[in-house]
Amino acid sequence: MESLDEELAMDPFATAHPGAAFDAYEPAARERAARRASWTPQDGPLPALYVSHGAPPLFDDAEWMTRLGAWADRLPTPRAILIVSAHWESAPLTLSSPEAGTPLVYDFGGFAERFYRMTYATPDASALAARVAATLPDGEPVHTSRRGLDHGAWVPLKVMYPLGDVPVLQMSLPTEDPERLLAIGTRLRELRGEGVLVVGSGFMTHGLPFLTPEMLGGQETPGWTGDFDAWAAEALDRGDLETLHRFREAPGMPYAHPTAEHFVPLFVTLGAATDPEAPVTTTIDGTMWGLSRRSLQVA
Repeated sequence: MESLDEELAMDPFATAHPGAAFDAYEPAARERAARRASWTPQDGPLPALYVSHGAPPLFDDAEWMTRLGAWADRLPTPRAILIVSAHWESAPLTLSSPEAGTPLVYDFGGFAERFYRMTYATPDASALAARVAATLPDGEPVHTSRRGLDHGAWVPLKVMYPLGDVPVLQMSLPTEDPERLLAIGTRLRELRGEGVLVVGSGFMTHGLPFLTPEMLGGQETPGWTGDFDAWAAEALDRGDLETLHRFREAPGMPYAHPTAEHFVPLFVTLGAATDPEAPVTTTIDGTMWGLSRRSLQVA
């Protein structure tokens, strides 16, 4: 029989105590969250965020959780959160169940059992669902479903808002077309002035099929991650939407994004900006498993 060390070496997802970093992080995070001021109109519009969201291994990454929590600490607690995740592509545009205690979607495999028992019961988001439906144009019909929050939503939010006291609504990605996603984000822009945090949740690079044991173990960062991340950072610093629209031609492609769903939530975030062509504020950088976790906010 292999030793525990041998098992961990064979399985990059395994840890001796899965989620132990989250167990250490959560008590103080909850205390800080309880002290945050709630958003008021005097605060002005909340920023819109693009979050590289991670998966259950985020709960084993103390440094990443600390940076996500500190990001939330710098913002007033929103009245509600509207999040668009890479893990729900559905047309026509659809909203998740707004009922209190929305169930979670455990849309991942190969991880420790405890991650499939985690909960994140948030308050009723019916008011936000109605507001979103009224905001979008007639040409973008809005449907509702009984679907819960997938891991692109609940994993980062459980770290950023550990009290689970903010209503959360998830919106599907109805397209991968940047122009259409920008237009959707533009219609959501006014919600920011009502205390709604608009979040696009993806991953700045997501070449999972091309990861090696060295990348998973943190010993190597692939050139395609560095190339794509540098390209994106430069374009975002310039507010260069035209270049970003051509992401399929970017350095590091198609390895950085074999499919587009983890990049394109960025366009909802940029559309929700007061000026989509203004430089962004990068809040988290670095890598996990050789993937860029670059995250940012727009004013």
